[in-house]
Amino acid sequence: MPLPIKEAPVKSVKKLTTLALFSTIALTIFLLESLIPPLVPIPGIKLGLANIVTLILLANATWRDALIVLLVRIILGSIFAGQMMSFFYSLSGGLACLLVMAILHHFLGSRLLWFTSIMGALAHNTGQIAVAAIVLGSGYVLFYYPYLIISGIITGLFTGLTAWYVHPRLPKI
Repeated sequence: MPLPIKEAPVKSVKKLTTLALFSTIALTIFLLESLIPPLVPIPGIKLGLANIVTLILLANATWRDALIVLLVRIILGSIFAGQMMSFFYSLSGGLACLLVMAILHHFLGSRLLWFTSIMGALAHNTGQIAVAAIVLGSGYVLFYYPYLIISGIITGLFTGLTAWYVHPRLPKI
């Protein structure tokens, strides 16, 4: 006797497909960005273009959807880039960034997405510097923090303005 097959609601299949699409976009952006030579001669500073997808999801979906896509991007990005040690840096920075951005977006909405992005970039840098201090067992890495703050403001503004421009043109999820 065949087992009864319960059909998934169309809504959940559509949402799953949409999140898979956003995960693919974020992962592709992440991998392409890893091929770009560093813009400044300071290690670890990059644009963080994949964060545009996280911001768009916060604006057009939920923080849970953004979390799912973020985790998929970090896990697969670490595997595909072949840098599993960077997994811990990406995870700590990404989760700190998402937490700050989700809270700010709750209170500010999408009108100040650029500010939300800047604060998220600063939280990302803070999470990464904290992991670096733990891994290296040294507080000397904190001398690097002012450079990360400056880069976080610049890159956060860029990704935030990009997401602010793009998100109204996409449907709500």
